[in-house]
Amino acid sequence: MSENNLDSITKILGVIINPNNGKTLKEEGRIVEIKADQNELLFKYKRDGITPEQKRSIETNVSNALSEFYSPEKITVLTISENSSDVFTEKTFTPAGEKPKATAAAPASAQIKSGHGPVGANKKRVAGAKKVIAVSSNKGGVGKSTVAVNLAFALKNLGKKVGLLDADVYGPSMPMLLNQREAKPGATTEKKILPIDAYGIPFISFGLFINEKDPVIWRGPMLGGVLNQFLFDVAWSDLDYLIIDLPPGTGDMQLSMVQATEIDGVVVVSTPQDVAILDTKKGLNMFNQVKIPVLGMVENMSYFVPDDAPNKKYYIFGDGGVKKAAAELDVNLLAEIPLEIALREGSDKGLPYMNEKKHEGRPVWNAYMMLAKNVEQSFEESPSAGPQKGFFKRLFS
Repeated sequence: MSENNLDSITKILGVIINPNNGKTLKEEGRIVEIKADQNELLFKYKRDGITPEQKRSIETNVSNALSEFYSPEKITVLTISENSSDVFTEKTFTPAGEKPKATAAAPASAQIKSGHGPVGANKKRVAGAKKVIAVSSNKGGVGKSTVAVNLAFALKNLGKKVGLLDADVYGPSMPMLLNQREAKPGATTEKKILPIDAYGIPFISFGLFINEKDPVIWRGPMLGGVLNQFLFDVAWSDLDYLIIDLPPGTGDMQLSMVQATEIDGVVVVSTPQDVAILDTKKGLNMFNQVKIPVLGMVENMSYFVPDDAPNKKYYIFGDGGVKKAAAELDVNLLAEIPLEIALREGSDKGLPYMNEKKHEGRPVWNAYMMLAKNVEQSFEESPSAGPQKGFFKRLFS
């Protein structure tokens, strides 16, 4: 893009009016960031005091004012807010009437492409899944993906049909955890993406579409279209549960997904350390604000169990931190999952622990089976009312 065009775009955005008071966004010091190239524009401004209706008006004005330079789908408007009560409304802008583009999957192999994800105003069910459960952590490195995978196999051990969706686009780990690093998804005649089968569980991951050595350097809003395809353009079929492994944190991708999709419940994973629990509380508050039911918390790496002494417990990262946090936050404690060498080795080799019957009866096996049973019980207690607080506390009292 030439400097003249960039200057023109900056000037145009500088005179966009705040409909709340008639002043320009530039005049009020609201403009935070403008990024423009030949293919895409990113415009970020401070939203405090601006209602959702006024926000939509600003987005429409930006799109109209820049029509000479960009088509509407190439414009992304983001907001930041410190005090606005509706800070958790959708931040990725898709103009009214625009729909996410359909997958251009070839008959023999699936294809994905970047693009804007769906607007959160109209939540959609994932076809082919009776229940959708998100597994979340607000901090990386707590073993969230390992929990998601082994929860899926624990539910499978209960006789349930389960699918896995790896939504951690920047760090997709499921191809490795499931020993499918070389697999490439195909497509149906209706151009639906066919998930890969791993030990009887269908799964999809961005890692199946890229070289695992290549970094993902796409902007966050561009990845919305990928996650939209994984949810609605994958041939999920007759699943009792679809487990979604969310990226860590509370960024735009997480918000876009949970606001665009009917999520039946969230399992929040943390380790016992205070620093992990502090971040986890922020994630729980996000789900409460966007009105997604929190099934409960899982304490991962709860303690270490040596192979030669399965009845011993070594609390390497502290004792009972997540149990205490769950009580403070009035949410259920679903399971306390210990560390075992076999759990780490199985993850490295792509042999999920809960798919190996030789581990049956071990502390990790028992913990995951308790997690699966508690997740299932949360829906059985009252299907219409959602998870029942306090039920699992009795199990751990």
